[in-house]
Amino acid sequence: MIHPTQLLAAGEGPNMFIPMILMLVLVYVLMIRPQAKRQKEHAARVAALKSGDSVITAGGIHGRITNVKEKSVIVKVADNVKIEFDKASISTVLGKDGASESSGGEPIAKDAPAKESSSS
Repeated sequence: MIHPTQLLAAGEGPNMFIPMILMLVLVYVLMIRPQAKRQKEHAARVAALKSGDSVITAGGIHGRITNVKEKSVIVKVADNVKIEFDKASISTVLGKDGASESSGGEPIAKDAPAKESSSS
Protein backbone atom coordinates (compact mmCIF):
# COMPACT_ATOMS: atom_id res chain seq x y z
CA MET A 1 0.00 0.00 0.00
CA ILE A 2 1.22 3.47 -0.92
CA HIS A 3 1.37 6.02 1.83
CA PRO A 4 -0.09 9.53 1.07
CA THR A 5 3.26 11.19 1.76
CA GLN A 6 4.84 9.11 -1.02
CA LEU A 7 2.26 10.46 -3.50
CA LEU A 8 3.03 14.04 -2.55
CA ALA A 9 6.75 13.40 -2.80
CA ALA A 10 6.32 11.96 -6.31
CA GLY A 11 4.69 15.21 -7.53
CA GLU A 12 1.15 13.92 -7.56
CA GLY A 13 -1.66 15.40 -5.55
CA PRO A 14 -2.94 18.97 -5.57
CA ASN A 15 0.05 20.27 -7.57
CA MET A 16 -0.78 18.17 -10.63
CA PHE A 17 -4.08 20.03 -11.08
CA ILE A 18 -2.49 23.49 -11.31
CA PRO A 19 -1.33 23.14 -14.97
CA MET A 20 -4.74 21.74 -15.96
CA ILE A 21 -6.54 24.67 -14.30
CA LEU A 22 -4.18 27.15 -15.97
CA MET A 23 -4.88 25.56 -19.37
CA LEU A 24 -8.64 25.84 -18.85
CA VAL A 25 -8.30 29.50 -17.88
CA LEU A 26 -6.15 30.12 -20.96
CA VAL A 27 -8.72 28.44 -23.26
CA TYR A 28 -11.47 30.57 -21.74
CA VAL A 29 -9.54 33.83 -22.13
CA LEU A 30 -8.26 33.15 -25.66
CA MET A 31 -11.21 31.35 -27.24
CA ILE A 32 -14.51 31.39 -25.40
CA ARG A 33 -14.61 34.99 -24.15
CA PRO A 34 -13.79 36.67 -27.51
CA GLN A 35 -16.38 34.53 -29.32
CA ALA A 36 -19.05 35.44 -26.78
CA LYS A 37 -18.14 39.12 -27.23
CA ARG A 38 -18.47 38.84 -31.05
CA GLN A 39 -21.84 37.11 -30.70
CA LYS A 40 -23.09 39.85 -28.38
CA GLU A 41 -21.95 42.60 -30.78
CA HIS A 42 -23.58 40.82 -33.74
CA ALA A 43 -26.85 40.42 -31.83
CA ALA A 44 -26.82 44.15 -31.05
CA ARG A 45 -26.23 45.03 -34.73
CA VAL A 46 -29.05 42.72 -35.86
CA ALA A 47 -31.40 44.18 -33.25
CA ALA A 48 -30.60 47.68 -34.56
CA LEU A 49 -31.42 46.89 -38.22
CA LYS A 50 -33.42 49.60 -39.95
CA SER A 51 -34.73 50.32 -43.42
CA GLY A 52 -32.04 51.55 -45.78
CA ASP A 53 -29.17 49.55 -44.25
CA SER A 54 -27.04 47.57 -46.66
CA VAL A 55 -26.52 43.99 -45.49
CA ILE A 56 -24.88 40.72 -46.48
CA THR A 57 -26.70 37.50 -45.61
CA ALA A 58 -25.12 34.26 -44.43
CA GLY A 59 -25.66 32.93 -47.97
CA GLY A 60 -23.66 35.82 -49.45
CA ILE A 61 -26.57 37.81 -50.88
CA HIS A 62 -25.99 41.57 -50.86
CA GLY A 63 -28.93 43.93 -50.61
CA ARG A 64 -30.62 46.85 -48.92
CA ILE A 65 -33.28 46.47 -46.22
CA THR A 66 -36.65 47.86 -47.26
CA ASN A 67 -38.79 46.67 -44.34
CA VAL A 68 -38.05 45.40 -40.84
CA LYS A 69 -40.45 43.01 -39.13
CA GLU A 70 -40.30 41.45 -35.68
CA LYS A 71 -38.26 38.37 -36.66
CA SER A 72 -37.47 39.01 -40.31
CA VAL A 73 -36.36 41.67 -42.78
CA ILE A 74 -37.21 42.25 -46.42
CA VAL A 75 -34.09 42.82 -48.51
CA LYS A 76 -34.12 44.39 -51.96
CA VAL A 77 -31.46 42.61 -54.02
CA ALA A 78 -32.31 44.00 -57.49
CA ASP A 79 -34.99 46.06 -59.23
CA ASN A 80 -38.38 44.54 -58.41
CA VAL A 81 -36.72 41.68 -56.48
CA LYS A 82 -37.31 41.55 -52.72
CA ILE A 83 -36.52 38.57 -50.50
CA GLU A 84 -37.61 38.03 -46.92
CA PHE A 85 -34.86 36.79 -44.59
CA ASP A 86 -34.84 35.80 -40.96
CA LYS A 87 -32.87 38.34 -38.91
CA ALA A 88 -30.54 35.56 -37.77
CA SER A 89 -29.36 35.05 -41.37
CA ILE A 90 -27.90 38.57 -41.61
CA SER A 91 -24.15 38.12 -41.23
CA THR A 92 -22.83 41.63 -41.91
CA VAL A 93 -24.45 45.03 -41.52
CA LEU A 94 -22.86 47.57 -43.86
CA GLY A 95 -24.94 50.58 -42.80
CA LYS A 96 -26.55 53.20 -45.04
CA ASP A 97 -23.33 54.25 -46.79
CA GLY A 98 -22.12 50.70 -47.47
CA ALA A 99 -19.21 50.80 -45.00
CA SER A 100 -18.93 47.83 -42.69
CA GLU A 101 -19.97 48.75 -39.17
CA SER A 102 -18.15 45.76 -37.73
CA SER A 103 -14.71 46.70 -39.05
CA GLY A 104 -15.21 50.45 -39.27
CA GLY A 105 -13.45 50.36 -42.64
CA GLU A 106 -14.18 51.88 -46.00
CA PRO A 107 -16.14 49.91 -48.56
CA ILE A 108 -14.05 48.24 -51.21
CA ALA A 109 -14.48 49.88 -54.61
CA LYS A 110 -15.61 47.41 -57.25
CA ASP A 111 -13.41 49.06 -59.90
CA ALA A 112 -10.28 49.14 -57.73
CA PRO A 113 -7.33 47.45 -59.43
CA ALA A 114 -6.15 44.28 -57.76
CA LYS A 115 -2.70 44.31 -56.24
CA GLU A 116 -0.30 42.09 -58.08
CA SER A 117 2.12 40.05 -56.03
CA SER A 118 5.58 39.53 -57.40
CA SER A 119 6.85 36.02 -57.00
CA SER A 120 10.60 36.10 -56.80
